[in-house]
Amino acid sequence: MKSTSLVAAVLALLLSACASVPSPVPTPAPVMAAGPAAAVRAPNIDRSYTSQNQDSRALYIVLHYTVLDWEKSLKVLTTGGQVSAHYLVRDNPVASYALVDENRRSWHAGASFWAGNTNLNSASIGIEIVNAGYVDGPGGRVYAPFPQAQVDEVIALVRDIQKRHNVKPERIIGHADIAPGRKQDPGPQFPWKQLADAGLIPWPDGPLVMVKTLEHEVAPRDVAWLQERLARIGYNVSRSGQLDVMTKEVVATFQMKYRPRDISGTPDAETAALIEVASTPSAMRVAGATDTETRPYTSRW
Repeated sequence: MKSTSLVAAVLALLLSACASVPSPVPTPAPVMAAGPAAAVRAPNIDRSYTSQNQDSRALYIVLHYTVLDWEKSLKVLTTGGQVSAHYLVRDNPVASYALVDENRRSWHAGASFWAGNTNLNSASIGIEIVNAGYVDGPGGRVYAPFPQAQVDEVIALVRDIQKRHNVKPERIIGHADIAPGRKQDPGPQFPWKQLADAGLIPWPDGPLVMVKTLEHEVAPRDVAWLQERLARIGYNVSRSGQLDVMTKEVVATFQMKYRPRDISGTPDAETAALIEVASTPSAMRVAGATDTETRPYTSRW
């Protein structure tokens, strides 16, 4: 009798406990670990503010020639040749081809230096011009000319780039300028004076050069003076005080641009006068936008 009462009490207790058991709690979903498998989330970028403290990545425009015909130039600059340019200017028919976006770096300058800056690939726009370059023959080195229509196209292209990126006129340079001796392009046949007449680059004041030439004929300066002045223009030049190989290469490169009829690398009186004027910003002239009148050019770097 007692045993029956005890069993009944236990059963009642168990039923009571079952009746009070809560509903099962749902198992939470597993949290995904961070890493490659995690869901990709785009950043929340607000572009409503713009800093005034900036300029273009393109600080320089560098001109080259290809030393190849059109078909080979295009192939080398667009395939696996480890060289490229932002633009390629064809000779016949004349046209400009955009090969690398201006916001990206093209591989055109290589080892380079200008006015203390190196690695100019990262801060320049490169323009390759279809041109045969030069051949060495019994009478010496002969450079190929540029068709006038192609020169006109280069001027139009440079003007467009310069305007959009606000490139300073003294930063429109040749491959030879940033790698004298190692490179010769665009060579002495390229008409830099036409770029000056178009108001794109500064040019030495002619009458002043004549006066300075006479002065240097009477009282020649030493090589150390020439080296200091060439460095002031922007060239990577020796400071040995001697007319060494490096200095002659820089002088020849300078002559290619400003006195192309004689690019021997000999620093004669006329060359010294041109170097003096070119290294004096106030003695340089830049043509007006609508005519060939010139005005003093004082901005440098």
